[in-house]
Amino acid sequence: MSKPFVPRIAWTHEAEAEGEVARVYESYMQATGRTFVPDILKCFSARPDFLAQMMAASNTIHFSDGHLTRRDKERIATFVSGLNRCPY
Repeated sequence: MSKPFVPRIAWTHEAEAEGEVARVYESYMQATGRTFVPDILKCFSARPDFLAQMMAASNTIHFSDGHLTRRDKERIATFVSGLNRCPY
């Protein structure tokens, strides 16, 4: 039986976000149409300036077409996450 996921890095949940973290979260949710911020990004919430930079880099690297389409990148990421049993 697997244990429940418990993060080792303290992060700020959406409902608890204030100030700059809340602004960065809101900007992300508006831009993506999501109602949440993925946990993999929340781990940067202690540094909202860096969190915003990571979100921008992720959008450029992962979610734009280049040598591979976004769809192909998503397929690869999904496959690798499955192999690694990654919750993200």
